[in-house]
Amino acid sequence: MRLYDPLAPVLAAALALAPAPTGAGQSCTEDAMIVFDGSGSMAEIGSTGIGVPRISEARTALNRVIPEIAAARRLGLVIYGPAGDRTCRNIDLRFAPQWQAAPRLLADVQALRPAGGTSLTDAVKRAAEVLGAPGNSGAVVLVTDGKETCGGQPCQLAAELAATAPGLTVHVIGFKVRDDWPDPGRTEASGDATVARCLADRTGGRYVGAETVDELVGALRVTLGCNVFGQASDRARRLARLTTGP
Repeated sequence: MRLYDPLAPVLAAALALAPAPTGAGQSCTEDAMIVFDGSGSMAEIGSTGIGVPRISEARTALNRVIPEIAAARRLGLVIYGPAGDRTCRNIDLRFAPQWQAAPRLLADVQALRPAGGTSLTDAVKRAAEVLGAPGNSGAVVLVTDGKETCGGQPCQLAAELAATAPGLTVHVIGFKVRDDWPDPGRTEASGDATVARCLADRTGGRYVGAETVDELVGALRVTLGCNVFGQASDRARRLARLTTGP
């Protein structure tokens, strides 16, 4: 008979969010594409009241977490925003998944100057195509402040991906999302969640909201993690089995 420890779920969650130990010697088996919001709204000052634009805080979070993840997983990058004609034809595939992508990924985001519209739906679709959907498995991690201003319908894309690419998972990080940005093709209120949340809900992914740098770091670790990412996550899973049964 197993005894239930009321602190076990808290400990399991803390372990799952902990960074992977250096030199863990483990690698993810699936590639991941990061879809990063480079639209004009990322240059706006958030709710902190200290004059820091979203892009600055996002860079800080990426600098903290991407090096450890890139050592365990092949990463690629799509940016939407300041490319093309600076309106909606602005999806830029920077590179397909590769090992040790941290220097290139961080340099691309550092050089980014947010501008243009938010074509997040088409950007996620492009990332899925790079991963080989339909057919291949993999993960797309969308980092967005919530808008879709280019006529895309994220919930329609979510339904298409769920039907045609069952091996693909889309995770969505809503960074400083505000409620006054409606979702084309959706009738219910979005609350404090990005309009793209349905991309995660319908593909078996996670939606994580973040308001601070620390929360964004945690969201990146959760969504870019995988079944063999780090000994800390392994310990968390073992503990969960002991406390909840097989």
